[in-house]
Amino acid sequence: MASLKDLRNRIASVKATQKITKAMQMVAAAKLRRAQASAEAARPYAQRMNKVLANVSAGAAGNPSASPLLVGTGRDQIHLLVVCTAERGLCGAFNASIARLARDKARSLIAEGKTVKIICVGKKGNDLLKRQFDSMIIDFIDLRHLKSIGFVDADAIGQKILSLFHAGQFDVCSLFFSRFRSVIAQFPTELQLIPAQIASGEQAVGSSYFYEPDEEEILSTLLPRNISTQVYSALLENAASEQGARMSAMDNATRNAGEMIKKQTMQYNRTRQAMITKELIEIISGAEAL
Repeated sequence: MASLKDLRNRIASVKATQKITKAMQMVAAAKLRRAQASAEAARPYAQRMNKVLANVSAGAAGNPSASPLLVGTGRDQIHLLVVCTAERGLCGAFNASIARLARDKARSLIAEGKTVKIICVGKKGNDLLKRQFDSMIIDFIDLRHLKSIGFVDADAIGQKILSLFHAGQFDVCSLFFSRFRSVIAQFPTELQLIPAQIASGEQAVGSSYFYEPDEEEILSTLLPRNISTQVYSALLENAASEQGARMSAMDNATRNAGEMIKKQTMQYNRTRQAMITKELIEIISGAEAL
């Protein structure tokens, strides 16, 4: 049975932890507002980029000289998985859910006899995936030194992907991240970057547009920019999802600490009362013996 001193130390320790989790929850809430605003502001541009890309690609459909970024290399053997996670933990299952989606994709591709290569953007994803796919991780991009994500950072990742593609290092590229919906809802998402995934319903709209210069010249500029745009949007969605998940996780931790403090305090009071009662019985028994 724990002594009163041990119980007091436990209560003090849990209270200190509760203060930390409460502070982290408040910090995450403040960061979430900025991250959510950035993610929501980037969505219209990314969506409009997809629509314009769909319209232009509709005019270039069936062209034998179409860009490989649009139609692919004609092969489906080497797959590049770009896995975007957070640099820090204490955000619930946020990092694990993204890594699990990428892990399942890699396993299914390997089972089909495909070659898998992985680029990890974020320390946590690298830590989770290298246990099983260490030999397949070709690059690790650390963003811990950045206070906020800018387009220039996403463009550097996009240029790295393009350089690998032009060097013939892969045939298909997929991006993994978490799409933000609310504080309690973040959805792990897989997005195919190369060849560009165009919704068939949007392509039909392209017949009512005429472009100057021709579609090929526009696509030569638009397709590489689209990759950096999608990476940037994914990083912003990840940043908002991370803070939302951390806020929810720290709120649960604060509540759990409060429940633990109540239980420990009740146990402390019962133990203290039992010791007082025992001492009183000993005093009364001694007095009666005299």
